Amino acid sequence: MSEIQKISYYQDSINFILDIQASDGSISWEQNKKFDPWDHIESAMALTVAGETEAAMKAFKWMQSNQEKEGGWFSEYKSGQPSKKRMETNFAAYICVGIWHFYLVTKDKGFLEEYYPVLEKAMEFVTSMQTDSGDILWALDERGSKLDDSLITGCSSIYKSLECFYAIKKQLNKDLGNLEEKMEALKNAIVYKPERFDRGWKSKERYSMDWYYPILCGVITGKTGLERYQHKEKEFIVEGLGCKCVVEEPWVTIAESSELVIALARLGEINRAQEIFSWLHQWKDPEDNLYWTGYVYPDKAFWPIEKPTWTAAAVLLAADTLYKFSDASKLFLRDWSK
Repeated sequence: MSEIQKISYYQDSINFILDIQASDGSISWEQNKKFDPWDHIESAMALTVAGETEAAMKAFKWMQSNQEKEGGWFSEYKSGQPSKKRMETNFAAYICVGIWHFYLVTKDKGFLEEYYPVLEKAMEFVTSMQTDSGDILWALDERGSKLDDSLITGCSSIYKSLECFYAIKKQLNKDLGNLEEKMEALKNAIVYKPERFDRGWKSKERYSMDWYYPILCGVITGKTGLERYQHKEKEFIVEGLGCKCVVEEPWVTIAESSELVIALARLGEINRAQEIFSWLHQWKDPEDNLYWTGYVYPDKAFWPIEKPTWTAAAVLLAADTLYKFSDASKLFLRDWSK
Protein backbone atom coordinates (compact mmCIF):
# COMPACT_ATOMS: atom_id res chain seq x y z
CA MET A 1 0.00 0.00 0.00
CA SER A 2 1.40 3.39 -0.99
CA GLU A 3 1.45 6.35 1.40
CA ILE A 4 -1.33 8.19 -0.46
CA GLN A 5 -3.60 5.19 0.21
CA LYS A 6 -3.29 5.75 3.98
CA ILE A 7 -5.28 8.38 5.83
CA SER A 8 -2.16 9.28 7.83
CA TYR A 9 -0.76 10.80 4.62
CA TYR A 10 -3.39 13.55 4.93
CA GLN A 11 -2.95 14.24 8.64
CA ASP A 12 -1.43 17.69 8.11
CA SER A 13 -4.46 18.69 6.04
CA ILE A 14 -6.80 17.35 8.72
CA ASN A 15 -4.91 19.22 11.44
CA PHE A 16 -5.02 22.39 9.35
CA ILE A 17 -8.82 22.27 9.08
CA LEU A 18 -9.06 21.66 12.83
CA ASP A 19 -6.74 24.61 13.51
CA ILE A 20 -8.75 26.93 11.27
CA GLN A 21 -12.09 25.98 12.84
CA ALA A 22 -13.29 28.79 15.11
CA SER A 23 -14.81 28.30 18.56
CA ASP A 24 -18.31 28.75 17.07
CA GLY A 25 -17.68 25.83 14.68
CA SER A 26 -17.19 27.86 11.50
CA ILE A 27 -14.41 26.85 9.10
CA SER A 28 -13.12 29.71 6.96
CA TRP A 29 -10.89 29.42 3.90
CA GLU A 30 -7.75 30.28 5.85
CA GLN A 31 -7.07 31.92 9.20
CA ASN A 32 -9.05 35.20 9.44
CA LYS A 33 -10.19 34.89 5.83
CA LYS A 34 -13.67 34.65 4.35
CA PHE A 35 -16.13 31.86 5.02
CA ASP A 36 -18.88 30.45 2.83
CA PRO A 37 -21.40 27.73 3.74
CA TRP A 38 -20.60 25.32 0.88
CA ASP A 39 -16.86 25.17 1.55
CA HIS A 40 -17.54 25.04 5.29
CA ILE A 41 -19.66 21.89 4.78
CA GLU A 42 -17.00 20.37 2.51
CA SER A 43 -14.46 20.85 5.30
CA ALA A 44 -16.86 19.33 7.83
CA MET A 45 -17.17 16.28 5.57
CA ALA A 46 -13.38 15.94 5.48
CA LEU A 47 -13.34 16.00 9.28
CA THR A 48 -16.00 13.28 9.30
CA VAL A 49 -13.86 11.09 7.03
CA ALA A 50 -10.93 11.63 9.41
CA GLY A 51 -12.98 10.48 12.41
CA GLU A 52 -13.10 14.00 13.87
CA THR A 53 -16.84 13.72 14.43
CA GLU A 54 -17.05 16.19 17.34
CA ALA A 55 -15.45 18.91 15.23
CA ALA A 56 -17.76 18.02 12.32
CA MET A 57 -20.77 18.26 14.64
CA LYS A 58 -19.60 21.73 15.72
CA ALA A 59 -19.51 22.76 12.08
CA PHE A 60 -23.07 21.55 11.52
CA LYS A 61 -24.17 23.24 14.74
CA TRP A 62 -22.98 26.52 13.21
CA MET A 63 -25.29 25.87 10.25
CA GLN A 64 -28.19 25.10 12.58
CA SER A 65 -27.60 28.27 14.61
CA ASN A 66 -27.20 30.62 11.65
CA GLN A 67 -29.97 29.55 9.29
CA GLU A 68 -31.95 32.54 8.05
CA LYS A 69 -35.75 32.74 8.13
CA GLU A 70 -35.86 32.12 4.36
CA GLY A 71 -34.15 28.75 4.91
CA GLY A 72 -30.72 29.52 3.51
CA TRP A 73 -27.45 31.10 4.61
CA PHE A 74 -25.65 34.17 3.34
CA SER A 75 -23.05 33.60 0.65
CA GLU A 76 -20.09 35.02 2.59
CA TYR A 77 -19.10 35.83 6.16
CA LYS A 78 -16.07 37.55 7.66
CA SER A 79 -15.19 37.68 11.35
CA GLY A 80 -18.45 35.90 12.13
CA GLN A 81 -20.66 38.45 10.36
CA PRO A 82 -22.31 38.35 6.92
CA SER A 83 -20.20 40.22 4.37
CA LYS A 84 -22.39 39.36 1.37
CA LYS A 85 -26.11 38.96 1.98
CA ARG A 86 -26.90 37.17 -1.25
CA MET A 87 -28.54 33.78 -0.53
CA GLU A 88 -27.54 31.04 -2.99
CA THR A 89 -29.63 27.93 -3.52
CA ASN A 90 -26.61 25.69 -4.04
CA PHE A 91 -25.14 26.77 -0.69
CA ALA A 92 -28.47 26.19 1.08
CA ALA A 93 -28.97 22.72 -0.38
CA TYR A 94 -25.51 21.30 0.30
CA ILE A 95 -26.15 20.74 4.01
CA CYS A 96 -28.21 17.69 2.97
CA VAL A 97 -25.09 16.14 1.43
CA GLY A 98 -23.05 16.93 4.54
CA ILE A 99 -25.63 15.53 6.98
CA TRP A 100 -26.19 12.34 4.95
CA HIS A 101 -22.41 11.89 4.67
CA PHE A 102 -22.12 12.24 8.47
CA TYR A 103 -24.85 9.63 8.95
CA LEU A 104 -23.14 7.16 6.61
CA VAL A 105 -20.07 7.29 8.85
CA THR A 106 -21.71 7.50 12.30
CA LYS A 107 -25.03 5.65 11.76
CA ASP A 108 -26.45 8.21 14.20
CA LYS A 109 -30.16 8.34 13.41
CA GLY A 110 -30.75 10.78 16.26
CA PHE A 111 -28.46 13.22 14.48
CA LEU A 112 -30.64 12.96 11.36
CA GLU A 113 -33.73 13.62 13.48
CA GLU A 114 -32.15 16.65 15.13
CA TYR A 115 -31.17 18.25 11.83
CA TYR A 116 -34.22 17.29 9.81
CA PRO A 117 -36.05 20.60 10.53
CA VAL A 118 -32.98 22.50 9.28
CA LEU A 119 -32.85 20.41 6.11
CA GLU A 120 -36.57 20.69 5.49
CA LYS A 121 -36.48 24.47 5.84
CA ALA A 122 -33.44 24.70 3.56
CA MET A 123 -35.03 22.55 0.88
CA GLU A 124 -38.31 24.44 1.05
CA PHE A 125 -36.30 27.53 0.12
CA VAL A 126 -34.38 25.72 -2.64
CA THR A 127 -37.41 24.14 -4.26
CA SER A 128 -39.34 27.42 -4.05
CA MET A 129 -36.75 28.70 -6.53
CA GLN A 130 -37.51 25.98 -9.10
CA THR A 131 -39.00 27.28 -12.35
CA ASP A 132 -41.67 25.70 -14.50
CA SER A 133 -38.82 24.50 -16.76
CA GLY A 134 -37.27 22.51 -13.90
CA ASP A 135 -34.09 24.54 -13.37
CA ILE A 136 -33.48 26.15 -9.98
CA LEU A 137 -32.64 29.86 -9.85
CA TRP A 138 -29.24 30.48 -8.37
CA ALA A 139 -29.90 33.07 -5.65
CA LEU A 140 -31.85 35.76 -3.87
CA ASP A 141 -30.15 39.14 -3.99
CA GLU A 142 -29.49 41.26 -0.91
CA ARG A 143 -33.02 42.69 -1.12
CA GLY A 144 -34.56 39.21 -1.21
CA SER A 145 -35.45 39.32 -4.91
CA LYS A 146 -34.97 36.27 -7.13
CA LEU A 147 -32.03 36.47 -9.53
CA ASP A 148 -33.45 35.12 -12.75
CA ASP A 149 -30.78 32.75 -14.01
CA SER A 150 -29.52 29.24 -13.33
CA LEU A 151 -26.14 27.49 -13.23
CA ILE A 152 -25.25 24.00 -14.50
CA THR A 153 -22.74 23.40 -11.70
CA GLY A 154 -25.03 24.77 -9.00
CA CYS A 155 -28.08 22.84 -10.22
CA SER A 156 -26.06 19.62 -10.48
CA SER A 157 -24.91 20.04 -6.88
CA ILE A 158 -28.51 20.74 -5.85
CA TYR A 159 -29.57 17.52 -7.58
CA LYS A 160 -27.15 15.54 -5.40
CA SER A 161 -28.44 17.43 -2.37
CA LEU A 162 -32.05 16.53 -3.24
CA GLU A 163 -30.97 12.91 -3.64
CA CYS A 164 -29.43 12.92 -0.17
CA PHE A 165 -32.52 14.67 1.25
CA TYR A 166 -34.60 11.88 -0.32
CA ALA A 167 -32.43 9.27 1.42
CA ILE A 168 -32.78 11.09 4.75
CA LYS A 169 -36.56 11.27 4.37
CA LYS A 170 -36.72 7.54 3.68
CA GLN A 171 -34.44 6.74 6.61
CA LEU A 172 -36.71 8.75 8.93
CA ASN A 173 -39.96 7.51 7.33
CA LYS A 174 -40.95 11.02 6.31
CA ASP A 175 -43.47 11.78 3.58
CA LEU A 176 -41.63 12.16 0.27
CA GLY A 177 -44.29 14.46 -1.13
CA ASN A 178 -43.44 15.53 -4.68
CA LEU A 179 -39.67 15.35 -4.16
CA GLU A 180 -39.17 12.73 -6.89
CA GLU A 181 -40.99 14.93 -9.42
CA LYS A 182 -38.85 17.94 -8.50
CA MET A 183 -35.68 15.87 -8.91
CA GLU A 184 -36.77 14.53 -12.27
CA ALA A 185 -37.69 18.01 -13.51
CA LEU A 186 -34.29 19.34 -12.43
CA LYS A 187 -32.45 16.46 -14.13
CA ASN A 188 -34.41 16.99 -17.34
CA ALA A 189 -33.55 20.68 -17.32
CA ILE A 190 -29.83 19.99 -16.89
CA VAL A 191 -29.74 17.32 -19.59
CA TYR A 192 -32.23 18.59 -22.17
CA LYS A 193 -32.69 22.34 -21.65
CA PRO A 194 -29.30 24.05 -22.02
CA GLU A 195 -31.08 27.28 -22.92
CA ARG A 196 -32.22 27.59 -19.30
CA PHE A 197 -28.66 28.16 -18.07
CA ASP A 198 -26.39 31.21 -18.31
CA ARG A 199 -29.24 33.28 -19.76
CA GLY A 200 -28.05 36.58 -18.29
CA TRP A 201 -24.27 36.31 -18.52
CA LYS A 202 -21.50 34.73 -20.57
CA SER A 203 -21.70 30.93 -20.77
CA LYS A 204 -19.78 29.10 -18.06
CA GLU A 205 -19.10 26.04 -20.24
CA ARG A 206 -15.46 27.20 -20.36
CA TYR A 207 -15.22 26.17 -16.70
CA SER A 208 -14.35 22.54 -16.04
CA MET A 209 -16.97 22.31 -13.28
CA ASP A 210 -19.77 22.69 -15.84
CA TRP A 211 -18.24 19.73 -17.68
CA TYR A 212 -17.81 17.24 -14.83
CA TYR A 213 -20.37 18.29 -12.19
CA PRO A 214 -23.34 16.61 -13.90
CA ILE A 215 -21.26 13.40 -13.80
CA LEU A 216 -20.00 13.91 -10.24
CA CYS A 217 -23.52 14.49 -8.95
CA GLY A 218 -25.17 11.57 -10.75
CA VAL A 219 -27.22 13.61 -13.22
CA ILE A 220 -25.49 12.09 -16.28
CA THR A 221 -24.23 8.55 -15.79
CA GLY A 222 -23.16 5.39 -17.63
CA LYS A 223 -22.23 5.52 -21.30
CA THR A 224 -23.60 9.05 -21.70
CA GLY A 225 -21.51 10.24 -18.77
CA LEU A 226 -18.38 8.62 -20.19
CA GLU A 227 -19.01 10.25 -23.58
CA ARG A 228 -19.40 13.61 -21.83
CA TYR A 229 -16.07 13.10 -20.05
CA GLN A 230 -14.24 11.99 -23.21
CA HIS A 231 -15.62 14.89 -25.26
CA LYS A 232 -13.64 17.48 -23.27
CA GLU A 233 -10.93 15.39 -21.64
CA LYS A 234 -8.15 16.80 -23.82
CA GLU A 235 -9.40 20.37 -23.37
CA PHE A 236 -9.27 20.36 -19.60
CA ILE A 237 -6.74 17.73 -18.47
CA VAL A 238 -3.04 18.57 -18.58
CA GLU A 239 -1.18 15.26 -18.44
CA GLY A 240 0.99 14.92 -15.38
CA LEU A 241 -0.40 18.07 -13.75
CA GLY A 242 -4.17 17.97 -13.23
CA CYS A 243 -7.42 19.55 -14.41
CA LYS A 244 -7.67 23.14 -15.57
CA CYS A 245 -10.25 25.37 -13.90
CA VAL A 246 -10.91 27.41 -17.07
CA VAL A 247 -10.28 25.97 -20.51
CA GLU A 248 -8.24 28.88 -21.89
CA GLU A 249 -6.14 29.45 -18.76
CA PRO A 250 -2.87 27.50 -18.23
CA TRP A 251 -3.78 26.87 -14.60
CA VAL A 252 -4.50 23.53 -12.96
CA THR A 253 -6.40 23.57 -9.68
CA ILE A 254 -6.21 20.92 -7.01
CA ALA A 255 -9.82 21.03 -5.81
CA GLU A 256 -11.27 20.75 -9.33
CA SER A 257 -8.83 17.92 -10.10
CA SER A 258 -9.95 16.10 -6.94
CA GLU A 259 -13.61 16.47 -7.85
CA LEU A 260 -12.87 15.20 -11.35
CA VAL A 261 -11.25 12.15 -9.75
CA ILE A 262 -14.52 11.44 -7.90
CA ALA A 263 -16.50 11.94 -11.12
CA LEU A 264 -14.27 9.41 -12.89
CA ALA A 265 -14.77 6.95 -10.05
CA ARG A 266 -18.54 7.46 -10.46
CA LEU A 267 -18.11 6.38 -14.10
CA GLY A 268 -16.10 3.32 -13.04
CA GLU A 269 -12.91 4.75 -14.58
CA ILE A 270 -10.88 3.89 -11.49
CA ASN A 271 -7.47 3.56 -13.14
CA ARG A 272 -7.73 7.01 -14.75
CA ALA A 273 -9.05 8.44 -11.49
CA GLN A 274 -6.07 7.04 -9.57
CA GLU A 275 -3.65 8.28 -12.21
CA ILE A 276 -4.93 11.86 -12.07
CA PHE A 277 -5.06 11.77 -8.27
CA SER A 278 -1.43 10.64 -8.14
CA TRP A 279 -0.38 13.88 -9.90
CA LEU A 280 -1.86 16.15 -7.24
CA HIS A 281 0.53 15.50 -4.36
CA GLN A 282 3.36 17.34 -6.09
CA TRP A 283 1.36 20.50 -5.34
CA LYS A 284 1.95 20.26 -1.59
CA ASP A 285 4.06 22.94 0.05
CA PRO A 286 6.97 20.99 1.59
CA GLU A 287 7.16 23.48 4.46
CA ASP A 288 3.74 22.61 5.91
CA ASN A 289 2.56 19.69 3.74
CA LEU A 290 -0.57 21.59 2.65
CA TYR A 291 -2.01 21.79 -0.87
CA TRP A 292 -1.85 24.99 -2.88
CA THR A 293 -5.02 26.15 -4.67
CA GLY A 294 -3.48 25.90 -8.13
CA TYR A 295 -0.42 25.94 -10.36
CA VAL A 296 0.24 28.16 -13.41
CA TYR A 297 2.43 25.82 -15.42
CA PRO A 298 4.01 28.20 -17.99
CA ASP A 299 5.22 30.38 -15.11
CA LYS A 300 6.03 27.45 -12.83
CA ALA A 301 4.23 29.39 -10.11
CA PHE A 302 1.55 28.71 -7.53
CA TRP A 303 -1.46 31.00 -7.73
CA PRO A 304 -3.21 32.34 -5.81
CA ILE A 305 -0.82 32.27 -2.87
CA GLU A 306 -3.20 30.39 -0.62
CA LYS A 307 -3.75 26.89 0.73
CA PRO A 308 -7.44 26.86 1.70
CA THR A 309 -9.32 24.40 3.85
CA TRP A 310 -11.69 23.49 1.02
CA THR A 311 -8.80 22.36 -1.19
CA ALA A 312 -7.54 20.12 1.60
CA ALA A 313 -11.08 18.82 2.03
CA ALA A 314 -11.57 18.06 -1.67
CA VAL A 315 -8.34 16.06 -1.74
CA LEU A 316 -9.38 14.07 1.32
CA LEU A 317 -12.84 13.30 -0.09
CA ALA A 318 -11.24 12.09 -3.33
CA ALA A 319 -8.84 9.92 -1.36
CA ASP A 320 -11.73 8.44 0.62
CA THR A 321 -13.60 7.70 -2.61
CA LEU A 322 -10.60 5.83 -4.01
CA TYR A 323 -9.15 4.18 -0.91
CA LYS A 324 -12.20 3.62 1.34
CA PHE A 325 -11.13 5.32 4.57
CA SER A 326 -14.73 5.63 5.78
CA ASP A 327 -18.21 4.19 5.35
CA ALA A 328 -19.09 7.34 3.40
CA SER A 329 -16.64 6.53 0.60
CA LYS A 330 -19.55 5.65 -1.71
CA LEU A 331 -21.34 8.97 -1.21
CA PHE A 332 -20.80 10.08 -4.82
CA LEU A 333 -20.62 6.59 -6.31
CA ARG A 334 -24.28 5.66 -6.10
CA ASP A 335 -27.79 7.04 -6.31
CA TRP A 336 -29.16 7.25 -2.75
CA SER A 337 -32.74 7.73 -3.96
CA LYS A 338 -32.87 4.15 -5.27
